[in-house]
Amino acid sequence: MPIFIKSAAEIAKMRRTGLIVADVLDAVQEAAKPGVSTWQLNEIANRVMTRAGATSAFLGYAPGGAPPYPAVLCTSRNEVVVHGIPHKKELLEEGDLLGVDFACYKDGYCADAARSFGVGRLDAGSQRLVDVAWEALEKGIAEVAVGHHLQDIGAAVQEHAQAGGFSVVRSFCGHGIGQKMHEEPQVPNVGERGRGLKLKPGMVFAIEPMLNAGRAAIECLDDGWTIVTEDGSRSAHVEHSVALTEDGPLVLTRREPARS
Repeated sequence: MPIFIKSAAEIAKMRRTGLIVADVLDAVQEAAKPGVSTWQLNEIANRVMTRAGATSAFLGYAPGGAPPYPAVLCTSRNEVVVHGIPHKKELLEEGDLLGVDFACYKDGYCADAARSFGVGRLDAGSQRLVDVAWEALEKGIAEVAVGHHLQDIGAAVQEHAQAGGFSVVRSFCGHGIGQKMHEEPQVPNVGERGRGLKLKPGMVFAIEPMLNAGRAAIECLDDGWTIVTEDGSRSAHVEHSVALTEDGPLVLTRREPARS
């Protein structure tokens, strides 16, 4: 499969889409309070997206025989790693660790990002899990440089996560992104430095560490989407879309210099 190199004009379009993604996640995070349903968060995401003239990358998505995804937002609580489906009866509780993942298209280009954060106050262990996940993402982004290798990204994520005492989910990974949400190459969260594709300007990746407080093993629920930790431990998922420019990595889905 080809690796698509984006022009400066294409990256500028993706940046505009990325800022919509950031706006959606800002609104969702602000609304994520105890007693709010995950479906209400999905409705907020849909309103902000629609006002911006964007369309969902998730709604109706059905890869590999999976049932069509029924929402514009993924809401993953506590032991849910990724792909949690919003529900009207699923109410947030004080101390929940919530992961939200969102992607959309605008003017033919996609951007994708995710955050994990506490609903109210997190316990110390969960907060550390979230902090290390964000730090691992930043370590991975720093490896997006001309002449580096694809596995340098995963190696940086893996090294930091494991040094922090957390396991890295290996069954899911990041990906190239552009006119499609999922393009080549896959971007694993583990790796060996100096291995894999050599990075060039114009490459754009969605980098998304998934860290578990317990073991790395995961399983899929009967809905065909929801991925949970096998041991019931909490999980954190964070993600940014990142373009490689001549000046280094440009994070498309955040407003600089803020992290999220």
